[in-house]
Amino acid sequence: MTAILFDLDGTLVDTAPDLGLALNIQLERHGLQPLLHSQIRPVASHGTGALLELGFNLKPADDGFIEKRDEYLAIYDQVLANAPALFDGMAELLAMIENQGLPWGIVTNKPKRFTVPMMRAMGLDKRAACVISGDDAARAKPHPDTLLMACDIIQKSATDCIYVGDAQRDIEAGIAAGMRTAVAMYGYLSVLDKPKEWGADFLISQPQEIMALIS
Repeated sequence: MTAILFDLDGTLVDTAPDLGLALNIQLERHGLQPLLHSQIRPVASHGTGALLELGFNLKPADDGFIEKRDEYLAIYDQVLANAPALFDGMAELLAMIENQGLPWGIVTNKPKRFTVPMMRAMGLDKRAACVISGDDAARAKPHPDTLLMACDIIQKSATDCIYVGDAQRDIEAGIAAGMRTAVAMYGYLSVLDKPKEWGADFLISQPQEIMALIS
């Protein structure tokens, strides 16, 4: 394996505080009590729909979901660069990867309107060999389209790559693309998740363990 691709939320960057901040601002606007970080964190990787279900008990088919979704996204737009941070050990891992001359990139389901400014704010946009967002292809994860797009950009075959993510759809997409896969066990896993059943090649408890897989 000579290239490393990362999911974003819950794998490369700890974005749960800002995702939760946006949700709590929205809840307070509607006269509802804010949620604890411990309540929000397990669903932070599962998108706006999961956050709105947690906060408002709304599902995509429910009346009012679209309005709440658009409101949430507008709020998140304002706070997405408030406090995103690399997970502990990730800065050292990226430095080691770069020192070995290997490419690393990001493949996320996060829309480009959020991914690009966040990467720029964190100074990662010029370091990553590719930054692929969920709306860069016709189909996002769990389909392999965005991962295969990343392969084209970094000029690597799928079999040369390992994809690291913290959600089942990440592993499904990586397997469908023909990559090795690893579950970020330090990510946003809930008590309902069963990562050992996802079919990943590796389960990693901290970022530094990735280096052992590629060296």
